[in-house]
Amino acid sequence: QVQLVESGGGLVQAGESLRLSCAASGSIFGIKTMGWYRQPPGKQRNLVARITNDGGTNYTDSVKGRFTISRDNAKNTVYLQMSSLKPEDTAVYYCKQEIKDAQGWYGSYWGQGTQVTVSS
Repeated sequence: QVQLVESGGGLVQAGESLRLSCAASGSIFGIKTMGWYRQPPGKQRNLVARITNDGGTNYTDSVKGRFTISRDNAKNTVYLQMSSLKPEDTAVYYCKQEIKDAQGWYGSYWGQGTQVTVSS
């Protein structure tokens, strides 16, 4: 059984910063890609940023230069540092991790989501 727990969302003003965390626990034998997705009200969920197990990253264009994704493999945790936040960043943010089980199979696991609201 694997569980992902997110934290760090909240209500901020435009221009401020937030840091999201997502920690995995349970039966974990390795983690490949970790990522953050977001779902604005009434819209679909889309990729924000992801990081591979060798540290390679990619970002959606709208957050490049403002958001930074990082990971702590010893803690099975992925972070998203968000700076210069804009009202259009308002969404529910979800983390996803690709986790290996005892049989060597990888599965995708999602966090419960954390609300980020940016006021103008």
